[in-house]
Amino acid sequence: MFIPKVLTMKFFGKYLISVMIILTCLPVFSQQQRLRDAGIIIGVLPPGKNNAITDVSGVKVGHVTLFTDSLVCTGVTAIIPHNGNIFQEKVPAAVYVGNGFGKMTGISQIRELGNIETPVILTNTLSVPVAANALIKYTLGLPGNENVRSVNPVVGETNDGYLNDIRGSHVTEADVLEAIRKAHEGPVKEGCVGAGRGTVCFGFKGGIGTASRVIPESLGGYTVGVLVQSNFGGNLMVDGIPVGEKLGNYYLHRQLSANPDGSCMMIVATDAPLDARNLYRLAKRAMLGLAKTGGISSNGSGDYVIAFSTSTQNRMAYHSGEITQDITVVRNDAMSPLFMAVIESTEEAILNSLFMATTTTGYKGHTVKALPVNEVLRMCINRKDHDGTK
Repeated sequence: MFIPKVLTMKFFGKYLISVMIILTCLPVFSQQQRLRDAGIIIGVLPPGKNNAITDVSGVKVGHVTLFTDSLVCTGVTAIIPHNGNIFQEKVPAAVYVGNGFGKMTGISQIRELGNIETPVILTNTLSVPVAANALIKYTLGLPGNENVRSVNPVVGETNDGYLNDIRGSHVTEADVLEAIRKAHEGPVKEGCVGAGRGTVCFGFKGGIGTASRVIPESLGGYTVGVLVQSNFGGNLMVDGIPVGEKLGNYYLHRQLSANPDGSCMMIVATDAPLDARNLYRLAKRAMLGLAKTGGISSNGSGDYVIAFSTSTQNRMAYHSGEITQDITVVRNDAMSPLFMAVIESTEEAILNSLFMATTTTGYKGHTVKALPVNEVLRMCINRKDHDGTK
């Protein structure tokens, strides 16, 4: 702090007390703090208890993180739709492709039949076949599946080859099975964990992020949760503030920096009773959440949204003696609150992935710095002081 030379010791004590009061009133922020905990509130709908995809009843998330300095910087994240045998009790699902530069497995059957029959696995690009094999073995090994001869494994990816020795094929089937085994309800670890260990987002360290929203009881009281694996670029926006531009780290800055290519996997879960058609409509809105963070869905970005409903009344039995199935679905006219919920959740999940990540040095000594959270928060405070916004 600058203290004028004319300030004499006679008055210094009085001013020191005032300075100390001012300093103690300033917020103290640290790296790895969720967006909402730092005082930045995205949207208008309230979050669930954990502000995570696991706020949707029955959904579980598990991570396996692989990290060895200067070589391995990758991992696996598993999302489990419900506690039962998913193959025997399939969940309604849909996939929306924002930009198809990706290697996701299982798309055609999800689109054709409108359901998911395995956990959803996220990992790096070249580990998709390994993860798919692990999912097949996991599903075939479940009690009740002894006669199953066809499995549609659902695996998404982003390319972490800048920080990870991606050609080394370090993810094993055992890692995938462990991520499934470790999956749990409640709070979800974010940042440089699981499939987000080696990702880069907006030129800063990306990772895993999650968030949720609960719509009012009068509109159904449903919960929407989103989990993302962020590895893409553009011009970072935080609650409407052009952070990437202010930090000088954005796509086309001097025509050189902040490569926008990468990918973003977005997993959407809801307990609302939706069929595949309205899940597809819900999935599309997640891209609006990505856009609100400044993402541009570039030519080299694989932006996929997988949406599923956990509603027990609409699950699809593998075998049934009935020719027809009665289901309950949310009317089209009642979908708008769910659309808002997924947009807000996706935006906050992506920002949480950045806020919870840490500076990482990986393959060949490549280093990606974490988002300078304190600078971002100062921008938010200055904006609040200037225009009186939230």
